[in-house]
Amino acid sequence: MNGRIEGKVCMVTGAASGIGLAIAQRFAREGGKVALTDIAVAAGEAVTAALVAAGSDAVFMQHDASNEADWARVVDATCKRWGRLDILVNNAGIGLAGSIEDVTSAIWRKTLAVNLDSVMFGTQQAVLRMKQAGGGSIVNIASVEGIHGEPFAAAYNASKGGARLLTRSAAAYCARRGYNIRVNAVCPGFVETPLVGEAVKPLSLADQEDFQKRVNGRIAMGRFARPEEIANAVLFLASDEASYVTGTDLVVDGGFSA
Repeated sequence: MNGRIEGKVCMVTGAASGIGLAIAQRFAREGGKVALTDIAVAAGEAVTAALVAAGSDAVFMQHDASNEADWARVVDATCKRWGRLDILVNNAGIGLAGSIEDVTSAIWRKTLAVNLDSVMFGTQQAVLRMKQAGGGSIVNIASVEGIHGEPFAAAYNASKGGARLLTRSAAAYCARRGYNIRVNAVCPGFVETPLVGEAVKPLSLADQEDFQKRVNGRIAMGRFARPEEIANAVLFLASDEASYVTGTDLVVDGGFSA
């Protein structure tokens, strides 16, 4: 029995851990050929080796997703290896705390570079390759924090809100051009990944407690998501099952927005 993306060539950024790793693993189980990219080389090589040992067709590439030139290199290498690119997941991201009053220009620029510039660079590169091959699917990992304001995440809110609207712009453009390229965003709520823990570390204990109370009080299902639950949503949008879905936000937040 074939998988849901059998034989499709996929690239997942930020794939060495967390949501990105769960997506890469899910794609591999569904028959995808997967290029995992990340700046964390040792972790990326280890998880890719495990996929290959399990029989998957996968490769790891070191990749700074905020670097435009690095994008051309990894996409070229993927197309050289498998002949095309069918699915791109722009997942690489960081979460750095900072309210509008105390966010530094360095945190602002770094957050937008990793969370927003990378989405633009990746989408550009993917559209160039996909339109020549007759189509494809791009899934950008945004966030509920690109929909709702968080007092201590000014840069993160801005970057994820920007990623959502960039997704819609690219989707409308590709559809109008007849490229057969779908572009969608998944907006996770709070997920059991290292990113959340790292994001709140700079806050005072009082602010950390306030953050935890507010978040826990708003999640209707009463728990954080597991990375594989986000991966399942990404798989749907990446697959042909979502052939009439483009320019949308798929919110996966356990009722946080409800």
